[in-house]
Amino acid sequence: MAAPAIDHAMSTASQTQTITIAKGINQGLRAAMEADPKVIVMGEDVGKLGGVFRVTDGLQKDFGEQRVLDTPLAESGIIGTAVGLAIRGYRPVCEIQFDGFIFPGFDQIVSQVAKLHYRTQGRIKMPIVIRVPFGGGIGAVEHHSESPESLFAHTAGLKVVSCSNPVDAYWMIQQAIQCDDPVLFFEPKGRYHEKAQLDPTQTPYPLFRSRVVRTGSKATLVAYGPKVRTCLDAAAAAEEDGLDLEVIDLRTLSPLDLAPVFDSVRRTGRLVVVSEAASESSIASEVAARVQQECFYSLEAPVLRVTGFDSPYPPSKLEEEFLPDLDRVLHAVDRSLAW
Repeated sequence: MAAPAIDHAMSTASQTQTITIAKGINQGLRAAMEADPKVIVMGEDVGKLGGVFRVTDGLQKDFGEQRVLDTPLAESGIIGTAVGLAIRGYRPVCEIQFDGFIFPGFDQIVSQVAKLHYRTQGRIKMPIVIRVPFGGGIGAVEHHSESPESLFAHTAGLKVVSCSNPVDAYWMIQQAIQCDDPVLFFEPKGRYHEKAQLDPTQTPYPLFRSRVVRTGSKATLVAYGPKVRTCLDAAAAAEEDGLDLEVIDLRTLSPLDLAPVFDSVRRTGRLVVVSEAASESSIASEVAARVQQECFYSLEAPVLRVTGFDSPYPPSKLEEEFLPDLDRVLHAVDRSLAW
C-alpha cells in the first residue's frame, strides 16, 4: 500500500519548480490561453520581443499572431480594441508597457471598461485584464516608475489587484482572466526576478482576499505589491530585537478585504501601512480610515503610514530617498510602540 504514496510524492516533487514573478505571470498566461481559446494577449512588443520585461516571452511562438498581438504605441487604441473584443465574447489581456503609459488609455478604462456592464444592465460583460508593471526600484527614466493604483481603485466598476510573489503571480493572473469583471493587474516590476517554489497542483488562494503572510503580536504591517517584501524584511530585522511583527499582504485593492487587518489590529493594537504611492487620497489613507473606524477601541497608537512622498516620482538617482525602505518602516514601528 505504500508504493502509490511514494509515487504520488515523487510526482508532486517533480512538479514543484522555482520561478520568478515574471515567469509566474508568463506561465499563468500560458495556462489561461491553453484552457480558453478566447483568451488573447495584446500590447506593445508583447509578441516577437516577448515584452520589455520578457513576461510574454514565447507566447506568440506557441499560440500564433492571432492570439498574441503586437499593437501600435497607442494605449487608448489597445484598450478600445479590447472593449470591442470583450463585447464579441473574447477575454483580452492588455499589457501597458510601463505604469506611466497608462494615462493615454485612462479615458477608455474609466469611461468604457468600468461602466459598460452597469450601463447595459448586465447584458454586456467586460472580462478584460489590464496588466500594469508598476512601482520603482529599477532606475528608470521619467514616466517609467509610477504608482497610479489609487486612481483605478477609486473607480466603481473596476477590480484592482496586485501580486507580491511568484506563486500569487501564477495563480492571480489566471483568476483575473477568469473573472467576468474588468481587472487592473498591477505587477511589481522591481520584484520581477524574485524567486519562490511553485507547486501548480496546490489549491490557489482566492483572488479578492488579503492574507496574513507572517504572524506577530507587537504591531501589524500592511502592504501590497513591492512593499510586502520590504515589510517582511523589516519584520525579520525587528525579530532580532525581540519585536514580533505581523505582516499582511492586501493583494486586492478594490474591493479591499480588510477583515484580516481588523482581526490583526484588535490583537496587536498598532498598525503601520506601507506603500510606494503618495500618501494623500491613497490606498494607505483608506486602510487607515477604515481601521480607525472599525478598531478604534483596540488601537493603542494612531495608525501610521509609510509611503512615497506627495511629489512627482523623482529622477532615478533619488528614488532610494523616495521609496519606503526597511529603515523607514522600522522607524514608524518604533514611533507606534513609543506612543
